[in-house]
Amino acid sequence: MRGPLQPDVVVNAERIPARLIAAEAQNHAAPPGKPGHAWRAAARALAVRALLLQEARRLGLAPEPRDLGAGRREVPEEALIRAVIERRMQPVPPDDDACRAFYDRHAAHFRAPAVYEASHILIAAPEDADARTRADAAARTLIGVLATRPQDFADMARRHSDCPSGANGGRLGQLCAGDTAPEFEAALGGLAVGAITPEPVATRYGSHIIRLDAREQGATLPFDLARPRIRETLERLAWSHAAKSLVAALLEDATITGVDFDNAA
Repeated sequence: MRGPLQPDVVVNAERIPARLIAAEAQNHAAPPGKPGHAWRAAARALAVRALLLQEARRLGLAPEPRDLGAGRREVPEEALIRAVIERRMQPVPPDDDACRAFYDRHAAHFRAPAVYEASHILIAAPEDADARTRADAAARTLIGVLATRPQDFADMARRHSDCPSGANGGRLGQLCAGDTAPEFEAALGGLAVGAITPEPVATRYGSHIIRLDAREQGATLPFDLARPRIRETLERLAWSHAAKSLVAALLEDATITGVDFDNAA
């Protein structure tokens, strides 16, 4: 039986049954213990869909499904929604100037990650506050020695490191983004080549003393190669903006009961 928190939604006299909203709610996430969030998101999504299809009918549009790639083709309702946005909003396709501006603003997105070569000394510590304190103190002592005798790093790694790499003087070889703990990676990014961390770096494994042996900055993808991906991104953004603007305009003139759009996230 439908409860008071699950009414039908009516959009300009078109009824959306609660059972359809409940089915759609399975596609929407909700905070633990708050299933009502998913139901409201589903109700709003179906109400918006109804508004767009009503507008397509008002304009007398006929569906012309397109291939979407990867073996997928628009269903008629998707084609109608696309057509009504095209008719009402006419999103402007991005030109080369817009693509270039996006490329310049987001250059880091088109740069391959840096590759590091590093060595470390690990003073292992379990998830125990006292043990971690002792590991930190031991690492600080070693850092103090290395401050005056950095050439002893490999020997100290062999004698003191709890990592198997200690047998190789602490050398870890080439490292890329995601190869190490986040704290370790952040410390690498802040070191000059040849430098040793001035403080122990704490991770879930214990306390590390890190030396950066080499860094190779990632190459930047040329604009001509990045342009197709940028154009696709900007087209999606233009469509999203056009759809939101159209929905806002349709909501202003709509009569909707059963769901509130005023507090929609």
